[in-house]
Amino acid sequence: MESLKRLEAWFADCPGALVAFSGGVDSSLVAFLARHHLGSGRAQAVISASASLKLSDLEEAKSFARRHDIRLRIIATDEITNPDYFKNPTNRCYFCKHTLYDELDELRREQPDWWVLNGTNADDFGDYRPGLTAAAEFSVRSPLADCGLSKQEVREAAEHFSLQCWNKPASPCLSSRVPYGEEITVQKLRQIEDAEAVLQAAGFPVSRVRHYGVTARVEVPAGDWEQLMSARGEITASIRSLGFEEVEFDEEGFVSGKLNRVIQA
Repeated sequence: MESLKRLEAWFADCPGALVAFSGGVDSSLVAFLARHHLGSGRAQAVISASASLKLSDLEEAKSFARRHDIRLRIIATDEITNPDYFKNPTNRCYFCKHTLYDELDELRREQPDWWVLNGTNADDFGDYRPGLTAAAEFSVRSPLADCGLSKQEVREAAEHFSLQCWNKPASPCLSSRVPYGEEITVQKLRQIEDAEAVLQAAGFPVSRVRHYGVTARVEVPAGDWEQLMSARGEITASIRSLGFEEVEFDEEGFVSGKLNRVIQA
């Protein structure tokens, strides 16, 4: 694969790497490549066990690091106490990433010549991602984007290396399920996580539960609509037991970044 040759050349210039790691396919590939090309002594993945990360994603990330002999450091960022974050403005992601990269910048003092890397790929620049501004401010490097890898090419590279996450569905932070302007709270995040666990257990590995106050709005891929309707009663009861008064089912189906439409409008 030509892309793998470009990545190998990219890492040849890297003195050492602190990888902003979330457990998703993009940052998992970067963490793996850093360990693969630089060795254990010059590569470390760092994941934040923040309230907006699913506990299941944290456990999967820890398992991935163990399987591939990647040194993993778990930190606890506290962005949810920042009013600029929990008030949930349209650039909320900027404040989240700023907090993370600020922590990584502190860690880099232990290895001042190392680079901080993230999992940004070439397709991300065509999306609304305020976190990219924070990355630029901290001079965070993006090997996947620098080498021109699209999301599909990232998955192909991950499959090439037999990474178990190569076909993992995208799992953005839990705060992305709360409409802009509605405050982010730990209670809301746990409700969302538990509601999506209900859907996972019911046979919907790709799903979103949007948090509209007392109402949970469920999204699954359009092709799974009939299956969802057949399990509607049981799912409704389970999600209501989590503290929601109403459960709605979005007939349009799952659309990534649906809440960003208010920004486009």
